Amino acid sequence: MSNVILEIKNLKKSFGQNEVLKDIHMTVAAGEVISIIGSSGSGKSTLLRSINLLETPTSGEILYKGENVLTKGYDLNTYRTHLGMVFQSFNLFNNLNVLENIIVAQTTVLKRSRATAIQTALDNLKAVGMDRFVNAKPSQLSGGQKQRVAIARALSMNPDVLLFDEPTSALDPEMVGEVLKTMKELADSGLTMVIVTHEMDFAREVSDRVIFMDQGVVAESGTPDQIFVHPKEERTKTFLTRFLKN
Repeated sequence: MSNVILEIKNLKKSFGQNEVLKDIHMTVAAGEVISIIGSSGSGKSTLLRSINLLETPTSGEILYKGENVLTKGYDLNTYRTHLGMVFQSFNLFNNLNVLENIIVAQTTVLKRSRATAIQTALDNLKAVGMDRFVNAKPSQLSGGQKQRVAIARALSMNPDVLLFDEPTSALDPEMVGEVLKTMKELADSGLTMVIVTHEMDFAREVSDRVIFMDQGVVAESGTPDQIFVHPKEERTKTFLTRFLKN
């Protein structure tokens, strides 16, 4: 997997005096599935939001296919279209039905024709098992169904990388499985994914690489076996012991 899509170098992010990210380095290669784990407050979501520039990094570089997107004059809107984002809280438009939720960004941002946008939406709704609900409003859907619609919406933008920010954290326990199943199918299809998650079994099963963050740094990175079975760092061991007890 030498085809690197994203490379993060010396990335830092502070909110006032609070340094949340401290000198982060990581790469994302085409077809790679990366899970980011760690305690609440370790900087996981801030890292994801910095990668897609919902948060502006304090310093460092974000290289997209070799070009630093933080360079003055870089077309950030175009960069953002190459990154899909699935949020904790779905972020669907409650006044639009499922189909229109997926069409709107395609026609306004990507300037696709409505016919193309509809076909793309239907294809992706079918892929996540939500094609029966094209006319439903979000208020008529369960949390798991809303999240699968949100995934279909992100897929419909044909992103190079799909970012997931704790996509199951707002769901009732019985709905978590359906969303994780959808994500596993996407991972198996070869989609490039970066996932912030508390679902350890899922991270272990689907990831090519697992990153453990602690207090704003990448404390350890490796294969699922290296992180979950043979962690090197004491803080990784402590986290996993505490987490797996819960």
